Amino acid sequence: MNVQQRNNVNAWGSGPATLLFAHGFGCDQSVWRFLLPAFEGRYRLVAFDAVGSGGSDWGAYDRGKYGTLHGYATDVLEIADACTSGPVVFVGHSVAAMVGLLATIREPDRFVAQIMVSPSPCFLNDGDYRGGFSPADIEELLQTLQDNFQGWARAMAPAIMGTPRQPELGQELAGSFCRNDPAIAAHFARVTFLSDHRADLPRSAAPALILQCTEDMIAPRTVGDYTHRAMTGSELRLIDNIGHCPHMSAPAASAQAMAPFLARVTG
Repeated sequence: MNVQQRNNVNAWGSGPATLLFAHGFGCDQSVWRFLLPAFEGRYRLVAFDAVGSGGSDWGAYDRGKYGTLHGYATDVLEIADACTSGPVVFVGHSVAAMVGLLATIREPDRFVAQIMVSPSPCFLNDGDYRGGFSPADIEELLQTLQDNFQGWARAMAPAIMGTPRQPELGQELAGSFCRNDPAIAAHFARVTFLSDHRADLPRSAAPALILQCTEDMIAPRTVGDYTHRAMTGSELRLIDNIGHCPHMSAPAASAQAMAPFLARVTG
C-alpha cells in the first residue's frame, strides 16, 4: 500500500509553500476544517490521518513501529516526500507537534518551519517542570482508558475541548475518540502520555511558532513557556481561549496568530 492510501492523504491548492497538517491523539484530519479556509488559495495544503486513526489503513498499525513517536515521524517524512512540493511548514497539534519536531531534527532541510499547536514535550510533572500530571494521574488515566474507552471518551472530550458555549465541539471530539479502535487508542495513549521529548526541543533548527491557549488542562501555560524557552528563536503566541484545541474552538484567532509567522518563513 502506498503512503497516500496508508495515511489517507488529501492535498489541494497551490502556493509558494506547503502546509502539512497533523492531528493529535484520538482525532483525524477533519479537525482542521475550521482553520484550513484561512489559508486556501495562498498555500498548498496537505492533511493526513495517522496510522490507526480516521481513514488510514488500520491494518498497517504496528505496535513495534508505533511504540515511540519516531515511527510517526518516519511516516511524516514519507508523506512529505510523496505529497509536498517547495518549502514545507509542519503544523502539528498536541502530540503531533512532537512528531513534527522529531521529523525536523531528522531532515532539517525538508522543513522551513514548524507550527506547534498546544504542544507538550512531557505530560508528567518532574521536579521544577510542571507538565500538568503526576505519575498517578497518568496511570489512572491510562487504566481508565483501557478498561472503559467509550466512557472515558465521552467524559473527557468536553473537558479537553473546554468550550462550554460550544458543546457541539466537545460532542464531536467524543465521537472522534469513540470511532477509534480501543486497543490501538490505548496503546497510542500510553506512547503519548509517557513520552518525554524535552531534550529534543533544542535540537530542532526549524523556526517554531508555539500556539498556546490561556487555559488548557492538557498542556498548561507552564508547558508552553518551557517549550518556548527551550527552543532558541521560537515564538510563543497566546490564544485567548479555554481548551486544548484552538484550531477548532478559536480558528480565527489561531489563523491570525499564524499568518505573520507564515509570511515571514515562506517569503
